[in-house]
Amino acid sequence: MYKLKLLLLLIITLQISCDEDEPVTPTGEWYKPTPETSFDWDLRGDIPNSASYVAKIVDIDAFENDAAFVSNLHAQNKKVFAYVSVGSIEDWRPDVADFPNSIVGNNYPGWEGEKFIDISNIEALAPVMRARLDMIKEKGFDGVEPDNIDLNSWTTAELGFEITDTDIINYANWLANEAHTRGLSIGQKNASDLAPQLVNTFDWILLEDAFYDDFAAEAQIYITKNKAVFATEYTDNYNGIVFGEQVCPQASNMHYTAILKHRELDGYIEICD
Repeated sequence: MYKLKLLLLLIITLQISCDEDEPVTPTGEWYKPTPETSFDWDLRGDIPNSASYVAKIVDIDAFENDAAFVSNLHAQNKKVFAYVSVGSIEDWRPDVADFPNSIVGNNYPGWEGEKFIDISNIEALAPVMRARLDMIKEKGFDGVEPDNIDLNSWTTAELGFEITDTDIINYANWLANEAHTRGLSIGQKNASDLAPQLVNTFDWILLEDAFYDDFAAEAQIYITKNKAVFATEYTDNYNGIVFGEQVCPQASNMHYTAILKHRELDGYIEICD
């Protein structure tokens, strides 16, 4: 009898230990945009306080906009997403010194002051990313646009470290869990080749150049799950007329929200009728 009690105690102890190692599953509610919800993307560092938007969702920089501006957009009945890089370090951000040197890779081509970070080391990244998500929550944002998660589009030599699809999926699941725990919506940014593996993780997807580069269909699985697809095309590939004639009919048929922006993502926007 004594041995049986010890065995039961050991089983219970092991079960508790295993439960403590498992991530907490969020049980709260967060914003989940459905297909064809209107969207705008404005990463100007100097957005005027008087700015107004037609779209239901406005995606702006997490660091360069304060809680008062987010509140102002809420007063206009907008949902507000926070742009933040989760796959690179930017030397102009106030928390740049918080990134461990051990996870910093090579320079990000075309972006001065930016370097890749090794997202396979979630333990090293966790304190910084949790602090960023806390900031986003405290400012009142409704969701997160996690940029630069698509590190599988770069070679090991370009990155300065090796990243696998599994690394990206693991990191995406961790990020989504952290965002949802804070009541924040979170979307997949590019990496459309991984949409089948990530559609149940993220609440929506944001693509760039998807129609121009002919990979828009890769995100169709989000529509089948009643989740929004935001497709941003750029004026260095289309003018407004061509965008309206070529992109908009395709986007409408696919139930995507397509917009035309300047590559620098300022206040300019063209939308489909």
